[in-house]
Amino acid sequence: MSQYTTGQIAKLCGITVRTVQYYDDRGLLVPSQLSEGGRRLYSEDDLKRLQTICFLRSLDLSINTITQLLAEEHPENVIGLLLQQQEQLLTEEIELRQEKLEKLKSLQQALKTMGSFTVESIWDVAIVMENKKKLRRVHWIMALIAIAGEVVEIGTLIFALLEGIWWPLLAIGLPVGIFAAIGMNWYYFNNVAYICPQCHEAFKPVFREAVFANHTLTTRKLTCPGCGHKGFCVEVYGGKK
Repeated sequence: MSQYTTGQIAKLCGITVRTVQYYDDRGLLVPSQLSEGGRRLYSEDDLKRLQTICFLRSLDLSINTITQLLAEEHPENVIGLLLQQQEQLLTEEIELRQEKLEKLKSLQQALKTMGSFTVESIWDVAIVMENKKKLRRVHWIMALIAIAGEVVEIGTLIFALLEGIWWPLLAIGLPVGIFAAIGMNWYYFNNVAYICPQCHEAFKPVFREAVFANHTLTTRKLTCPGCGHKGFCVEVYGGKK
């Protein structure tokens, strides 16, 4: 039967001698025998055990967990559950890191569009990114309100053209379309705010000014009530928390 020194078994498993000695100190990998000179000697079974330990460590299982697992009379009954739990932890960690990566990319993209930036402007971008999901929900609800109004308006128009009866369009279709447009705008401006690029404060604009203001998908030309600056302000979520 083959026997391995500490250096040999460490090399076979791709770890350091110090790591093998640490596992020995923890009682996780005790050598099968000692040479006459007191050197640790490991058997084939010890090698397999160390390979198992290294594999479990590569899955980020702790030393304590591995020790408890290998101490079980039937470790195969426990390892499945442990690996399932570890899979869940790693999945959550991947999702968290992916979210951070997306935030980083969004920040980089936003900063590229700015000629120059300050700490305050970076914070503005961070707020926009943080509120992106809430804003997306606001936009979806706005779209549903608009679609509902359009369906009723177009439906009554088609009915009028086919049947020659116009009162449903005048009494139902047009009023519903108008109320849908008003409701959509009311919902929108009730749930958004804007960050002033000058003083970096978030504010809710006057409804009349906001409705008729020049705007893009994410900005609107407004007058900041705080500092009086007039220019394109960045849209952020401004509804109730």
